[in-house]
Amino acid sequence: MRAVQLGQEPWCVDCLKQGAHIFANEVDHIQPHNGDPKLFFDDGNLQSLCKSHHSAKTAAEVWSDA
Repeated sequence: MRAVQLGQEPWCVDCLKQGAHIFANEVDHIQPHNGDPKLFFDDGNLQSLCKSHHSAKTAAEVWSDA
């Protein structure tokens, strides 16, 4: 799934919103799957992100769950 996603969407979607073309190296679940296989394997729930944006999104999700 990771290879397919990065092949189809090689640029970080958040960087693109800022006008920068930075290669994505991580695949993110737009809606956290929390162990739900339906969400985990839903390719419509994936987006390509650079490490910086993925780390920031993950940290924000962790803090919002606390």
